[in-house]
Amino acid sequence: MTLKIEIGGGADAAASDAPPYEQVRAQIAEQARGGVLPVGYKLPTVRGLAQELGLAANTVAKAYRALEADGVIETRGRHGTFVAAAGDAAEREASAAAQAFAERVQRLGLSEGAALSAARDALRAAYGDSG
Repeated sequence: MTLKIEIGGGADAAASDAPPYEQVRAQIAEQARGGVLPVGYKLPTVRGLAQELGLAANTVAKAYRALEADGVIETRGRHGTFVAAAGDAAEREASAAAQAFAERVQRLGLSEGAALSAARDALRAAYGDSG
């Protein structure tokens, strides 16, 4: 279990058309979500990976920032950057959004039933009727 990244050419010619940071982001995300990189796997430093791939450090840093925003990786200060537990960041963000929604509908004076109905309607619109 080791990080494998190919920039440009590689097996997927279409992927080589993407900017280098996007190639790095997509490959790390795919490996993390596919279990190739297990939860808690320590990623190389930004500078280390940039040097290994022949890229600018800012390019790798941009990929890491995007991965962190997506909840794929987490940075633990000076300890490094690690593959995050699947769903943790997404679940935290969903919980925060739900809390904000609950507070907002309460301020608007909606009943719990009306708030749940509004939430169900929004979810149906987002996910389709199959729910």
